[in-house]
Amino acid sequence: MELEKGEKLVRYARDVIEKHVRGEKIGELDNFEEKSGVFVTIETYPARMLRGCIGIPEPIMELRKAIKEAAISACHDPRFPDLREDELDNIVVEVTILTPPQLIKCKPREYPEHIEVGRDGLIVEKGWYKGLLLPQVAVEYKWDAEEFLANTCMKAGLPPDAWLDEDTKVYKFQGEIFAEEEPRGKVVRVEFKNA
Repeated sequence: MELEKGEKLVRYARDVIEKHVRGEKIGELDNFEEKSGVFVTIETYPARMLRGCIGIPEPIMELRKAIKEAAISACHDPRFPDLREDELDNIVVEVTILTPPQLIKCKPREYPEHIEVGRDGLIVEKGWYKGLLLPQVAVEYKWDAEEFLANTCMKAGLPPDAWLDEDTKVYKFQGEIFAEEEPRGKVVRVEFKNA
């Protein structure tokens, strides 16, 4: 996706967050009618600590609707108190556009060979348990592929070695990341080098 489109999405996510927190009417985004998975991340500034991150991993709704829903939900991430109006000047907004998840088809022990840290995000699924970690998480924590798998299992509420079970499904996806450099500031495409 071009930077210009990514910038529009980040600006819209920021607008949705600010209007939602202030109780104002939220407008609709023009275009972006293709279906896509998306995550909206809110971080504190300048510390860059996670403040909220919610998304729709599957391409089940139009991107313009998915981004609105994810932005509103990120204000109420259950891991944190609800976002307050007095925080709006001290947050940065990040949008990750996802490719459709692909099931990794191989023996469980071979999963690490099929995962590229810095490119792939992961979804682990076993029965009712499901966990997702975005590509940038493994880079931020300097995990290798096995650590990434273990942490995605724990995100799903499973033991860290659940990825070795034959009945655990592992999916990978890629994400294009666009983020504000500072509150309401310049939007850039975030690129990662392999860890």
